[in-house]
Amino acid sequence: MSAAKLPLSLKFYGVSPWELEVLYSLLHSLFQVEEDSQEQPDEDFTTMIDIVFPLAFSDAFFKWFGNARWDKFKAILKELKRRRGGGKTLRIYMKFIGKPSIKFTLDLDNRNLFDAAIEKTDFVLELLPYHLDPHKIPASITEVMYYFDDRTGRWNINSATSENETYTFSQNEWKIT
Repeated sequence: MSAAKLPLSLKFYGVSPWELEVLYSLLHSLFQVEEDSQEQPDEDFTTMIDIVFPLAFSDAFFKWFGNARWDKFKAILKELKRRRGGGKTLRIYMKFIGKPSIKFTLDLDNRNLFDAAIEKTDFVLELLPYHLDPHKIPASITEVMYYFDDRTGRWNINSATSENETYTFSQNEWKIT
């Protein structure tokens, strides 16, 4: 990685100044953080955080970011949920820019499941070669979106997009939506 910090997008609403400072401090040590406070839209969530990492979701990212920093990042997200209690109070989007980009959406009611989802995010890395197998995924995919299935306790592919199409993954096959 070069000496210049890469730009990281951090959009949010419903985050306290203290929580924001803790998250910013962690991310600013590696990235040029571009903050964007949002208006709360009409939805059930009191807090939203949308982070776009300017790097691919890969082994190289985790080696560069560091295990201790990644563990602290996960702890901050879990603490945000703990402070807000149960219910649909917190929605998190994490996107990693790559080919294709990988996006995680997390908005579970149950705090224990939320914590498990945060802990298992980096496990998806081991599944990517299988999930992104060119023989199994539609051609020209630019983004793959994951959701955490609270019944199975796993991150699953929800959908994928290309320049012209959106696909959903259902019953072990891709379908154009």
